[in-house]
Amino acid sequence: MTAHQQDIGQDHGQYSTPLAQRYASRGMLALWSPQRRHGLWRRLWVALAEAERALGVPIPDEALVPMRGHLDDIDFAAAAAYEKRFRHDVMAHVHAFGDAAPAAKGFIHYGATSCYVTDNAELVLMREGLALLRAKVVDALQELAAFARTWRAQPALGYTHLQPAQLTTVGKRATLWMQDLVLDLAELDHRVATLPFRGVKGTTGTQASFLEIFDGDHDKVRELDRRVTAAMGFSASIPVSGQTYSRKIDAQVLAVVGGIATSAAKFASDLRMLQAFGEIEEPFEKEQIGSSAMAYKRNPMRCERINSLARFVSSLEPNANQTHAVQYFERTLDDSANRRLVIPEAFLATDAILVLLTNVVGGLEVHPARIEARVRDELPFMATEELIVRAVRAGASRQDAHEVIRRHSIAAARAMKDEGHANDMLQRLALDPEFGVPLGDLTTTLDASRFVGRAPQQVDDFLAEVVAPILADAAPHAAREEVRV
Repeated sequence: MTAHQQDIGQDHGQYSTPLAQRYASRGMLALWSPQRRHGLWRRLWVALAEAERALGVPIPDEALVPMRGHLDDIDFAAAAAYEKRFRHDVMAHVHAFGDAAPAAKGFIHYGATSCYVTDNAELVLMREGLALLRAKVVDALQELAAFARTWRAQPALGYTHLQPAQLTTVGKRATLWMQDLVLDLAELDHRVATLPFRGVKGTTGTQASFLEIFDGDHDKVRELDRRVTAAMGFSASIPVSGQTYSRKIDAQVLAVVGGIATSAAKFASDLRMLQAFGEIEEPFEKEQIGSSAMAYKRNPMRCERINSLARFVSSLEPNANQTHAVQYFERTLDDSANRRLVIPEAFLATDAILVLLTNVVGGLEVHPARIEARVRDELPFMATEELIVRAVRAGASRQDAHEVIRRHSIAAARAMKDEGHANDMLQRLALDPEFGVPLGDLTTTLDASRFVGRAPQQVDDFLAEVVAPILADAAPHAAREEVRV
């Protein structure tokens, strides 16, 4: 295996998820790695032992010191050998940790059930994963804000029902993409703020084993739960649980993750259509190949990948609710293999989506001439109300003017579609004596900037009032992730 293959965990002799090989960032891959997960298990065992000792369990320094000294030097080969014997992953790591800290063997996992480490570690990982996603959402907002500011006043065709509608601006449309991400951030922040720790709850959530350890002292059991929760950086543990924390929490977290993916997919779908119209294109590198057969092609492959990955994430979100629904009574184990796949991959795929999103927005190519040409094709139709006013001022009735415009607009549109003509509706109106307005007066209605309403001002207001506070509160980030493939 080459050094590069080792760096990304790739071995061509066996399957590895494309999220690791091609898409997700190294930071998110490291978060969901066995090293990070099992390092958390050891930290949880240390936190439990320290809290138990503080509350009177006679655990000597000779046990705690080596536990603290072997948090990350995990012998995965030994753990794998133990798991092969015991068919139990947590007990395998209990024994491997005991080998590293022999004096602590009697105190590692004291009073705990497997879910003490598996569930609590999962909550830590999800919280940290949300933080990584949040930073990338903010990066995307920063790029979109710069784009919206630059193009705040550029008139462009608006669309309803995928048909040309009243004008908007390129920058205003970008604020619609941003608004979705702002809503996602609010949901993410709420979920992080309210995410509970599982804490120290015992085999079926009754804390019976810890009550035994502390000779029936309920206050000490409650304090144990509080101390471990605080040691792991949480403000509160879930008030009651079975053996596991409620899997509804997983569903709530994946709803946030899936929402981010969906927002990115909406952006990508819009951009793919704008690229087909020739108005805005995603970045295209100097030696990038769009098609193996059609050398001229410039395909929106990054946005297509966003849509592809987002569809995958969207398929995972309902899975979490389905898992929650079948956790009979205090727990069943049919969640375990499922969650090993669903939760990390939802985070990894959404992480990859955000890397792509930021890359695309940072390199968007806008083609104003094409945008303006497409506006010119449709603008006479959109000036209908003002054209009616001009005709009424010239002496026609509103109803007659409306009928004349209706007749000529349909004829002009038919000529555009069937004969490839430019939009000549104004010329047709000027030649119609029923309308009674000369061409020179009609053409003065066709200033596109007069049809965008408050779109430029809406961009300014949104950036100043909504986005600026988010960017101001954001911590500085390291260099942004490069799109890997």
